[in-house]
Amino acid sequence: MYEWDFWTLWEYRWLLLQGLGVTVGFTIAIIIGGLTVGLIEAICLLSRFSVLRGVSLAVIEIFRCTPILVQLIWCYYALPIIAGIEMTPVTASLLALSFYGGAFYAEIIRGGIVSIDEGQSEAAAALGMTPALAMRRIVLPQALRRMLPSLMNQSILQFKNTSLVSVLAVPDLVYQGQMAAHDSFRPLETYTTIAVAYFIILFPLTLFVRNRERKLGEAR
Repeated sequence: MYEWDFWTLWEYRWLLLQGLGVTVGFTIAIIIGGLTVGLIEAICLLSRFSVLRGVSLAVIEIFRCTPILVQLIWCYYALPIIAGIEMTPVTASLLALSFYGGAFYAEIIRGGIVSIDEGQSEAAAALGMTPALAMRRIVLPQALRRMLPSLMNQSILQFKNTSLVSVLAVPDLVYQGQMAAHDSFRPLETYTTIAVAYFIILFPLTLFVRNRERKLGEAR
């Protein structure tokens, strides 16, 4: 029988907390980056210019249809060779995860925008608003309420995806956990602790999303 010993990890508490802080900060950064990329891609998808639609669709499908782990490794090792730009593990990870999340955010945002009745945009045009102004003041605020649960779900996935940046030696919670596990010879306790930390952060968020989805369904 295996004898569990979580007290051994107390010695590594600051290492794990530091990794957790990096994970949370990294998640915030890739959510902001992903939403920015996704909004741009969604607007391009809805553009009347076929070139913008085609380029945006190509970028979205590339990132949606390839594994995120491959994207991380490719951005870190291959992109500097192609572009001639040296990248740190953090920069490569931010770039890959932002574009990966942006591909999914784009479809969510596009779906939210097209769900708004066209009469809203026509009424804004009748009042003299430009398409950009109507999108910002009329369409997006209404679409955001419908998109919020899906955006939250994707953001939760983004939080979990940060665990993959450990392959590039980014000092997140998983990477620091690996260091603690190798040093303490307690991998089961270490990875159980990491799983509990993720659960404690994500479970309240999933409850919030579920509650928002229920309220949105009742409003309809």
